Amino acid sequence: MNRFFLKHESLKRRRYGSFYINRRCNTDALGIRLESINGVKKAKVNPLARTFTLYADENGWNVLKIERELSKIDFKSFADKYVPKKKLIRCNDSSFSGLFRSVGALAFSMMVNTNNIKFFITFLAAAPLFAKGINDLIKSGLTSKVLEAMAVSVSLARRDYTAANSTNALLELGEYIEETTVQKSDELIKELGKPNIDKVWIEEVAEGKKILRQIPALSVKIGNIVVVGTGETVAIDGHVIAGAATVNQASMTGEYEPVKKERGDRIMSGVIVKEGQLKIWAEQVGDNTATARIKHYILSSLEEKSAIGLKASKLADKLVPVTLGLSALSYLVTQNMQNVASVLQADYSCALKLATPVAFKSAIAQAGKSGVLVKGAKVLEALSSADTFVFDKTGTLTYGELEVISVTSFDENWSKEEILNLTASTEEHYFHPVAEAVVKAAKKLGFIHMHHEEVEFIVAHGVKTVVADKDVTIGSRHFLEDDERISFKAYEDKINKSLEEGKTILYVGYDGKLLGMIEMFDKVRQNAKNVIKKLKELGVKKIVMLTGDVASRAKAIGGELGIDEVYANMLPKSKAKIINELKSRGGKVVFVGDGINDAPALISADVGISMFKGADIAKATADISLMKDDIESLIQIKALANRAIERVRKNFNATVGVNSAILLGASVGILTPIITAALHNGTTIALLLNSMKKLKVG
Repeated sequence: MNRFFLKHESLKRRRYGSFYINRRCNTDALGIRLESINGVKKAKVNPLARTFTLYADENGWNVLKIERELSKIDFKSFADKYVPKKKLIRCNDSSFSGLFRSVGALAFSMMVNTNNIKFFITFLAAAPLFAKGINDLIKSGLTSKVLEAMAVSVSLARRDYTAANSTNALLELGEYIEETTVQKSDELIKELGKPNIDKVWIEEVAEGKKILRQIPALSVKIGNIVVVGTGETVAIDGHVIAGAATVNQASMTGEYEPVKKERGDRIMSGVIVKEGQLKIWAEQVGDNTATARIKHYILSSLEEKSAIGLKASKLADKLVPVTLGLSALSYLVTQNMQNVASVLQADYSCALKLATPVAFKSAIAQAGKSGVLVKGAKVLEALSSADTFVFDKTGTLTYGELEVISVTSFDENWSKEEILNLTASTEEHYFHPVAEAVVKAAKKLGFIHMHHEEVEFIVAHGVKTVVADKDVTIGSRHFLEDDERISFKAYEDKINKSLEEGKTILYVGYDGKLLGMIEMFDKVRQNAKNVIKKLKELGVKKIVMLTGDVASRAKAIGGELGIDEVYANMLPKSKAKIINELKSRGGKVVFVGDGINDAPALISADVGISMFKGADIAKATADISLMKDDIESLIQIKALANRAIERVRKNFNATVGVNSAILLGASVGILTPIITAALHNGTTIALLLNSMKKLKVG
C-alpha cells in the first residue's frame, strides 16, 4: 500500500491522502515533521478526511524533492504507537454524536403519529442530558445543566415533543460549537509549543580525528558541539562556531522571513535550518532551553484563570437559582408550564464561563505569534491596569551590545590598532559581550591575528596568555591591579574621565605594565523614545529608569527619552526596593529587565518582562518574555492587554444584558421554549466567535 497519494494540487498547495492517517494519529507531531521538509511553509493534517495539505514557502518547491522526503516518513508510526492522554477531539466526537442523535429524533418524531413512540424516541435522545443533569444536581447542586434537563423534561411531560426535541437539538448544537471553539483557542496556544527532538548529531574528536555521533537530545551537555543540517530543528540554545545557514525563526519570533546565521551569532532551540549547516556550541540544554520555557508558558496559559474570569464564573453559578426562582414565579403568575420551560432555557452560565477564558487564550496566542510569550490570563489582566513602567537601562532602553568607540595606548611603541589586534586575538574564542565588541571592531579595521599561547579564561575577571614570551593580561581593573599587580597610578585622570562619561573600559596589560585601555559604549535604541511616547498614549502615567550610570549621564539619557523619574548609581540589590516603593504609592508596576541581578525586581513587580537577550534566570522569573530583540513589542503587548480586557468587559455586559432580556421575554410568555433556546445558544456562540477574533493593536 502506498504511504501517500496526491488528491489535489495548485501552484502553492498540494493535498495528499494517506490510509495511515486516522483519528488515533498524532496530528501535532506529524504536522511538525511535514513542516520540517525544505520548501514547506505550513502543513495541516485532517485525521477525519485522512489527508494532509502542504503549503509552499516564498521560494516555491521542487515536487520531486518534496515527494522524495515524504517517502521517507513512516506515517503509520504516528498512529500505531500514539495513545492520546486527553484529546479534546473525543469531546467533539461525543457532542457531534449527541447533535446527530437529537436532530434525528426531531426529524423522526415529526414523521410518526403514535404518541408512545414519540415519547420513547424523545426520551432516548434526551437521556444523556437527563443523566448529566441528575449527576450535576447530586455532585454540584444547581447548575446550568440541571436547568437544561428540567426545561426538556417539562416539555416532554407536556407531550410537546417538537419543543422537547428542538430544544435538545439546539442545546447539542450549542455544546458542539462551544467545545469546538474552546478547543480551537487551546490549539492556538499549543501551536506555540515545540516537539521533543529525539536525537541530535554532535561533533567529537576520536583518535585525533573529528567524527559525528548521534546521541539522544536529552544527553547533550553544555559545551558539546551540535551539528544541525538542512531541514533539521535546533535542539539547544547556543552560539554558532562554524558554518552558515538560513533559518526559519517563525516558531520563536513570529517572523517568517529566513534569517542568516553564521559564526558568532546566537541561536535558539526550536528554529529550523532551511538551507546550510551549522556547528553550535551548546550553552543551554534540556529544560533550560527556549523551547522548554515556552512549554512552561503554554501550560501556565492554559491552566491559569484571571480575576475577571473567576468573577464571571462565580456570578454564573449565583444566577442559576435566580433563573430557577424566576421560572417558579412565572408559573405562579401565568399557570403556564410552557413559560416555565422557556425560562429554564435562558441561563447566564455558558456565555459567562466560556467567553472570558476563550478571549484571554486567543489574546495570548496572538501575542505568541508576534514573538511575545505571556504566562497566563492574570498577567494580561495586570498589564492592562499597569500605570508605571520601570526600565533597567542596559539591554532595554539600550541595545545591550557594547561598541568600541576608542582605544587609548599608554605605550608609544604600540599603536591603537596593534592593541586592538592583540586584544581581539586573545578574545576571539569567547562569546561574552566585551569579547564580541572587540573582535567586531578589529574586523572593521582589517583584523591581523597575533600569534599567542594557550588562553586562560578567569571567570568574571578576564583572560591571560603569552605573546612573544611576554605575559598578556586583559580584563577588569580589579583583575589587573589587585591580582596581577599592574600599576594604574599614572593614568587615573584619563580613566576617571572615561568612567564619568558612562563608558565601559577593558584594560590591557603587557609585560607587567598597563599597555592601554579600550573604551566601549552601549547605544540607546533608536526607537526607545517612540516606545515611551506610545506607552503613555496607552495609559501609562509614569516611566522610570534605573541605571548604574553616574547621575549626569543618567539624567541626560532620561531627558532625551522623556523619562519621568531617573535613579542613577543603582546597585543590583536596590532595584527591587525601588519597585516596592512605587507599589506602596499605589502604582501598578511593570518592570522590564534582562540581567541576572534583575530577577528580584522582576518578581517584585506586578508584571515582570524579560528581554530577548536577557539572562536565563530573568526569563524564568518573568511573567512575559520577549522572543525578539525589539522593545516595540512592549507597545504591542500593552495594547493587546488593553484590547483583551475591553473585549472581556463588553462580552460580560452583553451576556448579562441579552440573557436578562431573554429571561424577561420567556417569563411573560413572549418567547417559546424553542425560540428561547435558539436565542440563548445563538448569543453564546456569537460571543465565543467574537472572543476568537484577532484583536486590533495597531
